[in-house]
Amino acid sequence: MSAAPADSPQDDIAALARGGRTNFFGFVLRLAARLPFLFIAGRLYGPELLGRFAYAVIVVEFAAQLATLGLKRGLAQQLAETDQPHVCIVFDAMLAALIASAGATVLLLVFPMAMFPPHGVMYGGEWLLPLAIFPVAGCDIALAALAYRHDVGATVRARALVEPWTISIGAGLLYFVTPRDGLIVAYILSEVAALAAALIPLFRSYGLPHGWSPHPGKLLAVARRNVPLAAADAIEWGSRRLDIAILGLLLPAAVAPHYVGIYYVAQQVATLPQKLKTSFDPILAPVITNRLAEGDRKAVAKQVRQVGFWIIAAQTGVALALGIPAKAVMALIGAKFVAGTAALVFLLGAEIAAATAAVSESALVYVARHRNLTISLFVIAVEAVLAAGFILAARASGLPESWQAASAALALLLALGLGSILKARLLCRLLEAPVQPWRWPLFWAAAGATLVGWLFSLLPGDLVWIDLAIGVPGILATFTAIVWKKGFTAEDRVLFRFVKAPETPEP
Repeated sequence: MSAAPADSPQDDIAALARGGRTNFFGFVLRLAARLPFLFIAGRLYGPELLGRFAYAVIVVEFAAQLATLGLKRGLAQQLAETDQPHVCIVFDAMLAALIASAGATVLLLVFPMAMFPPHGVMYGGEWLLPLAIFPVAGCDIALAALAYRHDVGATVRARALVEPWTISIGAGLLYFVTPRDGLIVAYILSEVAALAAALIPLFRSYGLPHGWSPHPGKLLAVARRNVPLAAADAIEWGSRRLDIAILGLLLPAAVAPHYVGIYYVAQQVATLPQKLKTSFDPILAPVITNRLAEGDRKAVAKQVRQVGFWIIAAQTGVALALGIPAKAVMALIGAKFVAGTAALVFLLGAEIAAATAAVSESALVYVARHRNLTISLFVIAVEAVLAAGFILAARASGLPESWQAASAALALLLALGLGSILKARLLCRLLEAPVQPWRWPLFWAAAGATLVGWLFSLLPGDLVWIDLAIGVPGILATFTAIVWKKGFTAEDRVLFRFVKAPETPEP
């Protein structure tokens, strides 16, 4: 049988640490590329055009999430359990995603209102957007296949180098060629480039599928089996986008694109810490599936606690560094975007609240996929009700549109916090071991970092650059020092030991 090589539980922690280090470096690279894109998009294209682009991209990427058919996480389980050549399984998955992507593309071309409400009118090159569905879905599946062989460097290159730098450079250059369509064309180019960056190492690792022939019945079975995974992926992704969708629908049509554009920038900044969680996704899935196949549920709980603590610690530090000087961060994009300061603070808090649910779900999708899906559906329903209720209440109270947008972010924070509580309790019961990653030193580290940030915030307005250039590193350094001293155990410090990875034999 073709299966991933078995390791000891201690080897699992080392593998998770190696993957986390590699992808954390990717996070830093993504941060370095994403901020220039937001600066270019905000300064050159403006919030109105950016808001229209953001809403359409949300729909396109949601369709791409569905088109992966749950194989971003389900592929690791299929590869671990199959006795067929792995390359054939991977190509079956790619073909299934291609077929699903084609259907989604046609649907959006026929019903453009889904991307551009309320009138569904497309201008210029906007009709090209649905063509990005397969590059997004195909890249996710290719990277999942590479992650099964512990090649997380491919994810760094594709998602943290090629994709963000292509869209940043493309948006800047294309503004002088086609100011209206520059963002759209740059986005499509970035996704195609990311797909190419994923396919090259995929072919090197798995080779060509000699003797492979498509099996429509098998593809249908794969899709049916992975419906809970596909739905869980789509819901997790959608929970970070539903707030924008509701804003676009409930704000007055005359100002909706403007505030959706501002909110989109706040969301892009806030979801940067969320990429720290996805830093461990590619390596966590095969480690969990291998331990579950052995029946070692205590080891799975230990992995969830360990990775959960790393993620919450990193996310909290980054969230404090971006949230305390939130007004200065938004002002970097442009003066109009300062209106999104409150939204940014709530969104950063939401990412911290969601961390426990996200890590717990990494195991729940294998041990209780239907119950996990039920909780996810409940959480996103709560988010929708709270967001709509908060926005309408804020409007009835006469609050400005910026606070109406912030109320949607508050709804997201509350809903994701509820999801973390429910999923952690379910996983704890199923594994019969604690999975809660919270440790009290995180509180003291946050208090120390907040004090440092407050001191820098007392600087005069004309010295705001010091708040960003020195204050942000100061906040991070304070938080990191306290966590390292008071919160990290010897096992946690394996994350910072650069030991050469063992060779992974070919299946």
